[in-house]
Amino acid sequence: MITTDQAPGSPCWLDLGAPDVRASAAFYGAVLGWEYESMGEGEEFQGGMFKKDGKTVAGLGQLTEEGARSAWMIYYTVPDADATTQAVQNAGGAVRVAPMDLEDWGRMAQFTDPQGGQFAVWQPGKNSGFELADETGSLSWTELYTTDAAAAKEFYGGIFGWQYGDMELPGGGGAYTIITPAGLPEERMQGGLMELPAENLALAGGRPYWHPVFNVDDCDAAVARVTENGGSVQMGPEDAEGVGRLAVCVDPSNADFVVLTPATPS
Repeated sequence: MITTDQAPGSPCWLDLGAPDVRASAAFYGAVLGWEYESMGEGEEFQGGMFKKDGKTVAGLGQLTEEGARSAWMIYYTVPDADATTQAVQNAGGAVRVAPMDLEDWGRMAQFTDPQGGQFAVWQPGKNSGFELADETGSLSWTELYTTDAAAAKEFYGGIFGWQYGDMELPGGGGAYTIITPAGLPEERMQGGLMELPAENLALAGGRPYWHPVFNVDDCDAAVARVTENGGSVQMGPEDAEGVGRLAVCVDPSNADFVVLTPATPS
């Protein structure tokens, strides 16, 4: 359950770096019903905000990093971005973007974990993050595919104080680790991580990566909109007991995400 109270260590924002901002805005508008609000289209900057029912759900910007793939970046709330940066470095991670103020909105930084997974943090200022979560058309879960689950748990646990619970996947698929923010009850679980061999992580060249899970009313209909608008499907749609119906999708620029219709509580 992801909320907008932005407890420490919980997801509070996500943005997409895309080679073609207008094309990505059109794709996610068609698939998730998002409205795109541009913040400018100059030579040095192109980007804006995605909104759902008038509430901000994510950001979109021009992909400018040479050699980088188009991907979603997930941000986690921290009380002190500079202290978190030091903790990341002490734990063997790397700084991709040093802490910087975004006017009076807040302070951000981006990192790479020791296995290669990229993530970001946000120290709230005037803006605490997205305005809609865990509802149709918004972020409902975060997920890390990693080559070393034990190392990832140790790293992120040290950085954010996350609590973990392991569950066995059906069919001998290994363990899936549930993530809950520090000090919060299990019903506030916000994401998961699982170990996969590097050959199964081709999207990121064999490196670990985070991706978002978006809540949709009808998974199959959402998948149809993905393919109709130039995207593709890596897995599904399929039912996951106790979770719902989901599919792993890739947008036309090769950024991955999941659509999920949650199971109805019995």
